[in-house]
Amino acid sequence: MDKYLDDDDTARFEALAMPHLDAAYNLARWLTRNEHDADDLVQNAYLRAFRFAGGFRGGDARAWLLTIVRHTYYTALRDGQAERGDVSFDESLHDQENGGDPADIFASHDAGRTLNAALARLPTAFREVLVLKEMDELSYKQIAEVTDAPIGTVMSRLARARQMLLSYLKPDVAGE
Repeated sequence: MDKYLDDDDTARFEALAMPHLDAAYNLARWLTRNEHDADDLVQNAYLRAFRFAGGFRGGDARAWLLTIVRHTYYTALRDGQAERGDVSFDESLHDQENGGDPADIFASHDAGRTLNAALARLPTAFREVLVLKEMDELSYKQIAEVTDAPIGTVMSRLARARQMLLSYLKPDVAGE
């Protein structure tokens, strides 16, 4: 039986979950490959987390929330809500540089787009461990908890993800 949450429960949830909103969105963005789907995924995951916050018994709140984001994503896939697009998010697209050389700004944007495209090519299992490690700075133990995989598997996936990413970023010698 669900109990009604009072203001104290809401405040506790906000203190627990809101500091990790950026990490949740970052993971969602790379899982869905689409800004709008990432927004929806984070909203659904946070609703689930809010609903089950009473079951959180301490520990690593960020890993707990990222696990919920990941499970929400895979549940949506299982239930037939396939990935709709392959749109990489380019954070710097609308970023205002303070005075900089236009050629440097363009090169920076081009490098960002190249990296985003390479990341988007990675299979989801590899992309998620790379994002969790390199962008969200989770430990191997935290990544293992989020992905429900042994630490050895996390380390192996991370190594393979890095190798694949580097191979995607190497210039095509024949084409240049």
